[in-house]
Amino acid sequence: MTRWTVRRHRRADARASLYCFPHACGSPGEYVRWSDDLPDVQVWGVHLPGRTTRRTEPPFTRMEPLVDALVSAVSFEGPFVLFGHSLGALMAFETAKELRRRGHAQPNRLIVSSCPAPPLMPPARPPVHALADDELLAEIERSWGESLDHLRGDPDLRAHVLDCFRADFTLLEKYRHEPDDSPLDCPVTVFAGAEEPWTPQPATGPRTPAVRRRSSSCPGATSTSATGGRRQCVPCERLSPRLRSDRLRNRTTTFTNSR
Repeated sequence: MTRWTVRRHRRADARASLYCFPHACGSPGEYVRWSDDLPDVQVWGVHLPGRTTRRTEPPFTRMEPLVDALVSAVSFEGPFVLFGHSLGALMAFETAKELRRRGHAQPNRLIVSSCPAPPLMPPARPPVHALADDELLAEIERSWGESLDHLRGDPDLRAHVLDCFRADFTLLEKYRHEPDDSPLDCPVTVFAGAEEPWTPQPATGPRTPAVRRRSSSCPGATSTSATGGRRQCVPCERLSPRLRSDRLRNRTTTFTNSR
């Protein structure tokens, strides 16, 4: 265990490990409690600088140095699965690519939730990370669909939360997918809310061309949609079937990284 990963229970007899990458301003505590429902899986929450007990460390605002530091610090051993939600999905994807680049073991599965395919990341106009504090807070409330009035009465907490969001939005908005010549050597499962803008619509719908582009960019990925809007994290029970032993066997499924 390193400062980059935290866990709720130590499971020496676990048959696999699940590494969970958080959404923007998310904490590992949101995921390590999944271990209560996954008794034979060692659940790890990826713990990023700039939050909770790593609050005094400067957060990363670029994907490449973040992934480099993470892969240098964490030993991904034995059967393991990477799961990422929203911004965390990009981190998990880039971590899988970096593990392959270094010649390390690949994940037995990559599970991503609430995130478009990396080549199709939409630009933020204007960039959210550049907003003034009051505007940024209002944008978070609009985007998340919930009030953050409790932050307005606590200047210290407000400053910390906004710093965390600003860093993560910078990380997201400055992310640029770098295509390579070969797909990942692991199966990919994609979860999305039924109301998210990048979720495939019926063939007769107005977004059919975009759906075709998304489908062709991930020819080997399996996908499923869930009732709900944007940024709804997939519940643990939806992950469980993907973590059964037959799903963890080494097998090749393609995930194209081309534009």
